[in-house]
Amino acid sequence: MRAVVQRVVQSSVTVERRVVGEIRRGLVVLIGVSRTDTPADAEYLADKIANLRIFEDALGKMNLSIKEAGGQVLAISQFTLYGDCRKGRRPNFYKAASPEEARKLYEIFISELEKLGLTVATGCFREHMMLELINDGPVTILFDSSKTF
Repeated sequence: MRAVVQRVVQSSVTVERRVVGEIRRGLVVLIGVSRTDTPADAEYLADKIANLRIFEDALGKMNLSIKEAGGQVLAISQFTLYGDCRKGRRPNFYKAASPEEARKLYEIFISELEKLGLTVATGCFREHMMLELINDGPVTILFDSSKTF
């Protein structure tokens, strides 16, 4: 699984002109699922993200996790994180999981975050979404459960 994590002041996701998920201070997490991912990948990423120390402490150092900072998560499915653009000009999505498998692992990821005590808002799986966010910092971190980067 891959994730793009952005620290935000606020964020919302809209489907067909209706806000379906929104948060204040916290993290926007864009999640991509590959053909080879398992529930262990979802659990690994949820734990890494929940404990990622990118919120400032009283001294202004990035030393607090989202749990410690009292933030929320907006988790958005995004199969395009597995777009391969090395050949040609159109991305190849061969490595992306099928929609059925991706939904299952995306839901496991959300469930794991909630088990870790986080409040999680979501978009709508397989829908065209409009995402608004105010990035705080900006702070953006990339994750890959296969640890390729």
